[in-house]
Amino acid sequence: MSEELKQAYRDRVLPYVQGPAQYVGGELNSIVKPGGVKLRVALAFPDAYPVGMSHLGTKVLYEVVNRRADAAAERVFAPWPDMEAKLVETGLPLVGLETFTPLHEMDLVAFSLSSEMDFTNILTILERGGLAILARDRQDADPIVIAGGHAAVAPEPLADFIDLFAIGDGEETMDRIVAEMIALKESNVTSRRERILALACRIPCLYAPSLYEPAYHADGTLRDLVPTAAGLLPVIKGAQVEDFDAAVFPTKPIIPFTEVVHDRITLEVMRGCPWKCRFCEATNVKRPVRLRTVETLVRYAEEIYKNTGYDEIALLSLSTSDYPYLEPLATELNRRFRDRKVSLSLPSLRVGEQIQILPKLLSDVRKSGMTLAPEVATDRLRCVIDKRIKNEDLFNGVREAYRHGWDLVKLYFMCGIPTETDEDIDGIINLAEQVSRVRKEVGKPPARVNATVSPFVPKGHIPFQWAPMRDTAYFEHVRSRLKRRVRGPIRIKFHGPERAFVEGVLARGDRKVGAAIYTAWKKGARFDSWDEHFKKEVWDAAFAEAKVDPAFYLFRERTKTERLPWQHIDIGRRPDFLRMEYDKALGLVPESYHPHFKPAASASY
Repeated sequence: MSEELKQAYRDRVLPYVQGPAQYVGGELNSIVKPGGVKLRVALAFPDAYPVGMSHLGTKVLYEVVNRRADAAAERVFAPWPDMEAKLVETGLPLVGLETFTPLHEMDLVAFSLSSEMDFTNILTILERGGLAILARDRQDADPIVIAGGHAAVAPEPLADFIDLFAIGDGEETMDRIVAEMIALKESNVTSRRERILALACRIPCLYAPSLYEPAYHADGTLRDLVPTAAGLLPVIKGAQVEDFDAAVFPTKPIIPFTEVVHDRITLEVMRGCPWKCRFCEATNVKRPVRLRTVETLVRYAEEIYKNTGYDEIALLSLSTSDYPYLEPLATELNRRFRDRKVSLSLPSLRVGEQIQILPKLLSDVRKSGMTLAPEVATDRLRCVIDKRIKNEDLFNGVREAYRHGWDLVKLYFMCGIPTETDEDIDGIINLAEQVSRVRKEVGKPPARVNATVSPFVPKGHIPFQWAPMRDTAYFEHVRSRLKRRVRGPIRIKFHGPERAFVEGVLARGDRKVGAAIYTAWKKGARFDSWDEHFKKEVWDAAFAEAKVDPAFYLFRERTKTERLPWQHIDIGRRPDFLRMEYDKALGLVPESYHPHFKPAASASY
């Protein structure tokens, strides 16, 4: 352990920053291996400590690495702006929380990417950790920088900064990476390029962007992505954990010193989603559906409760209400934990028949609001996105919630879906009002309903990946139309399109977008997923300076023959299947419903 660095932090940094507890380490259940290991891994989460400490994927990887006797994992999070400024002022490096080892002294720095809006924080962590931001500038002695997670499935915008991308499930992949890196170390393979090449050739789900050469057409679209060394795969197939019930799961999670986003027992009950909604990237990326048994989940809950004392259990998946054993699981957890004052909660729920049973099962939960995600409000648009839900199920579910004491319902919608019309937008208000009035059926006044409406970003690996995003004028039209129609106990929260546009460029971009990320970061872009830190003017200036045209990536429909920037990443959905689903979605309605699919010169960013 670097006692000198730890003391320097205590004397010169921590007294002068907000929330110093997030930078001190030493929390209950953290694992310190000061020496005697062959590989040191920094698990880097590119957001603040309160968010990163709530991220289940990071907790799983911490368990995967630290259960090995020959490796040690440490945590590092993006420093808050005041902390970053203090590190710059003092010249001290960003360190792992377990031993205060600077990042540049690690063997591996592994980022978990959950959102494109965290990309600039990656650059902060690299620089403050003492690493070159650009991968090509790193030396043989520097750690390998790897990135995985949800936002890694469209990796090209980060190609200049990341040595290797890990595609797919991380549990077995991380264990394999650690083993292979130790083997390379023991074989005295010191060349950085040779180590990256060896890892990419030995582990099929790893993509090494520096070893692939992009070529472009005259119009700026991608023509090819060519491997430059023998043994590299032209298509990288994502890893999948087959026996999910037996997969590594952390039952002794670290207990933070300070408040974090989710202080609770989190159980991942199911990976994947049984539905194939055309708008959803996650349901395609996380295929196929795999389950944990009730017995395993109850055992995990008991172990985590013993090791933490948390008073809430959250059941997590892409669609928890579709977990086939939800009722017996919730019943057993309630039986065991009710007397211990531990409540059960579920995240945003898919509307279906099963939500009718949930209010009774969740009767002991703190009733801050029942959250449901209808996504769209009209049957026609549900057919377009292939989300076959029924209003009857929605009303039955909220009716039971009202009976069991809920008085607030939160609804999540998208706008800007292909083929969307004003009738679909009006349907949001109509549906919210109906949900509110259902409470009168149980002898109570209309309920409060909070409807959140967000711009739709057509990302890669979904049927709508060829579709254009709607422009500023359209989203302003939606905002004003909703504002004019809202009334009574209905509240509308509309997320403006500015951040969604940046997210869209980063999610739909090619390797050329990396220059804009670097430029935005140099101009001060940090914590772009936080309202108080996102600065549209910074990104506007960065796009202009880097000569990246957002409209090229956002507002044009991509042709069947265009090579998409993420086409070399195989997450299990064939391109011909996705294209068939896209054509099917557009064919469900008359041509007059979707004139905006013709590129418009008036499209504005």
